[in-house]
Amino acid sequence: MTADVATAGETLADRAYRVLRERLVLLDISPGDPLSESLLADEIGVGRTPLREALKRLEADHLVVTYPRRGTFASAVDLTDLAEISEIRGVLVPLAARRAASVRGGESSAALAAVLDSVRAVTGRESRRDLMELDLAVHRIMDRAASGPYLEETLVRLDGLVTRLWCLLIDRLPVMSDHIREHIPLLESILAGDEQTAEALARQHVQHFETAVRAVL
Repeated sequence: MTADVATAGETLADRAYRVLRERLVLLDISPGDPLSESLLADEIGVGRTPLREALKRLEADHLVVTYPRRGTFASAVDLTDLAEISEIRGVLVPLAARRAASVRGGESSAALAAVLDSVRAVTGRESRRDLMELDLAVHRIMDRAASGPYLEETLVRLDGLVTRLWCLLIDRLPVMSDHIREHIPLLESILAGDEQTAEALARQHVQHFETAVRAVL
């Protein structure tokens, strides 16, 4: 499970949202599992009110679903969503990469350089869980580097849905380290300010993922 490290200035609702989002995205909470407000509030260390605020945000992210008189549950992972998610990401991920390259990463340049070092250090001996967390971290930093709150918010949601698909199929997918290493030239092009290359590599990366998933469906 990813480390629970508080971020500066976050509210209790923000904290609950962040912690639960990671658990849901990485399937630590399995699709269809019920979510107990009292248990989760105690585990995360927040009250029921901020927890409920977090659950509303997670429902907007399509990570949980609430049924009247039944409660709140982790959303199912629907493999038929792959085509639509991939189509949208095929447009927005290259856009984000191009925008990030236009400012050489902007305020996120140091974070991009750091995560690039982490990707370069991948040996192939890492656990699949560690590689998934690294992949998610790369995309979230690139999303932030695109310097657009609306674009970032949309991409973070899509990244979460894609990661759930990946987690569900992880035992059937090919070697993950190769997928992770595709980020090296992409991150390098962003930091170098090469907008066209960054855009093209981001598009290829999205296409490669969809092809790999379809091959095992």
